[in-house]
Amino acid sequence: MPLLVSFMRRFYVALAELTWSAILVIVVAHMVLSWVIFRLAGESTLAGDAVDFVYYYVVTATTVGYGDLSPVTASGKIAASFLVIPGAIAIFTATLGKLLTAVGTFWRRRMKGLGSFEERSGHVVVVGWHDGSTRQLLAMLAAERASNEPAVVLIAKAIDSNPAAGDVDFVRTDRLADPEALERGGARGARSIIVQGENDDETFAASLIAAAIAETTHVVAYFQFERTAAILRRQNPRIEAVTSLSSELLVRAARDPGSSEVATLLLSAASSDTAYSVRVPDIAATIRYGAALTGLKRLHKVTLVGLAKSGQVDLNCDEDDEISAGDVLYYISDHRLEPRSVAWDALQGTTA
Repeated sequence: MPLLVSFMRRFYVALAELTWSAILVIVVAHMVLSWVIFRLAGESTLAGDAVDFVYYYVVTATTVGYGDLSPVTASGKIAASFLVIPGAIAIFTATLGKLLTAVGTFWRRRMKGLGSFEERSGHVVVVGWHDGSTRQLLAMLAAERASNEPAVVLIAKAIDSNPAAGDVDFVRTDRLADPEALERGGARGARSIIVQGENDDETFAASLIAAAIAETTHVVAYFQFERTAAILRRQNPRIEAVTSLSSELLVRAARDPGSSEVATLLLSAASSDTAYSVRVPDIAATIRYGAALTGLKRLHKVTLVGLAKSGQVDLNCDEDDEISAGDVLYYISDHRLEPRSVAWDALQGTTA
């Protein structure tokens, strides 16, 4: 008896909330009852074959009404009029309404930042929101995003809904240094994470949390003060700490006219002379820098400008410097090179 009472209570709650399980039970019960009544009414055509009955039931429920199958006996017509048609249409309407509500709720949750993108990979995660600068950052990321690359995920605490729904997905959090928010943003599978908090302290904490969660993801953090950035570099050399270059650009432009324009061209994906990087995959032999310089220009129409080896960047390499697997090459081009598209064997073949 207690089990029956418990079952009836749960069924009542499911029915009151119109859960999917309750809808399934109602559909099955109504179909079985309709089939039994048709059998008792002598409707051998409708209730004789399971496929024909399901077909008739669905056509009736969706109000399509082809008319190729219909009751022929008086009792069958009465059953269809007062049981099958009203019940099937009511169930179909309830199912459709719940489905539309579920879809609407799903998208509203995503717009409000309550969704989860834990399974996403190969995307960029932006942590922090500054109305002007972050909008520009998201627009630049959208301009560079390849056709097969997942959308950017924005993790922010200062906004209530997605500010750029057409270009990015949104995760809302109460604090940027929140592991759960980073997990929902798919930080583990991200290609890179960009962190810019309200202040350097928030950026510092969020960057360390992001690097701890996403152990193989490149983390970039923007700081207002170089001293804080230097501390983070010592704390975790894997995090790329960036500070404003405005003062340096002013000095260079004053002493070397046009330097600011060169820097803008190199950093803007909208120009045809943008600076990119590519990591050298596993290659059979090392490559001389001079051979890579001439080979990349001849084979891929790009200009090699530097090399990063063991984290140390050199933009004025010697011709005989060796390039090995895992090194990063910096080059100027009008398009990004994928590692698999570079003719590494040909570059090795040009060595003396």
